[in-house]
Amino acid sequence: QVQLVESGGGLVQTGGSLRLSCAASGSIFSINTMGWYRQAPGKQREWVASITRIGTTAYADSVKGRFTISRDNALNPVYLQMDSLKAEDTAVYYCAASKLLGVPPRRIDYWGQGTQVTVSS
Repeated sequence: QVQLVESGGGLVQTGGSLRLSCAASGSIFSINTMGWYRQAPGKQREWVASITRIGTTAYADSVKGRFTISRDNALNPVYLQMDSLKAEDTAVYYCAASKLLGVPPRRIDYWGQGTQVTVSS
């Protein structure tokens, strides 16, 4: 089992920045891809960004050029630097882990509890 704990959410004005962190514990050796997803009120959860154990990254078109995913050694912790935030970035952001290698991952094996990001205009 793997446990994921997100931190760093909060309230920020349009154009501001936030950095989310995801700390993993447990059988982290089994994880090959980490990622971030988000879910806005009334919408489905959507993929935001992913990073693999070997450093490959990928981003959703909606955040490309504004968000950066990075990691320390062995995918723990994983960060999401969010710049030039927009009101439409408001959502609960979830950290996710997959045993598969690939971006975006074809399957999520573990989810965090989520952290709220609110961008005010």
